[in-house]
Amino acid sequence: MHIPAKVDYGMRALLTLATADTPLTGQELAEAQGIPTKFLGTILTELHRGGLVSSRRGTQGGYHLARPASDITVADVIRVLEGPLAEVRGLRPEMTAYKGAAEHLQTVWVAVRGSLRRVLELVTLEDVVLGRLPDSVNELTDDPDAWNPRLRR
Repeated sequence: MHIPAKVDYGMRALLTLATADTPLTGQELAEAQGIPTKFLGTILTELHRGGLVSSRRGTQGGYHLARPASDITVADVIRVLEGPLAEVRGLRPEMTAYKGAAEHLQTVWVAVRGSLRRVLELVTLEDVVLGRLPDSVNELTDDPDAWNPRLRR
């Protein structure tokens, strides 16, 4: 799975907001995470439209989470910033159809989406901030092989 900078930056900004006691400006969030301010501004606009952050104007203004950190999953963030968790040529996996030798490929794509959901829909911002991931996620990272890259052949 490719995780674009937009999702990485959005997650980092939301995690920072999850630990903040007061609203933070885009500039404060950008500085806290070393994110380009202009790019983060665009991301915050999308997060606002997606209902994950709210903003307040004025001297005490800034951004804050629109819902508790325990109610925002990593999947929520990806869907707001990038769309569906898994797509095949712009289609949802269940909308694909194949013939011949590739007839069962749709099942593989649906399984890929299901495996992504098993992690991304379970992990909340609160889980990440506290370092308290669900057991099923910890089991995946407990496998030493999970940390080893696979090189192209």
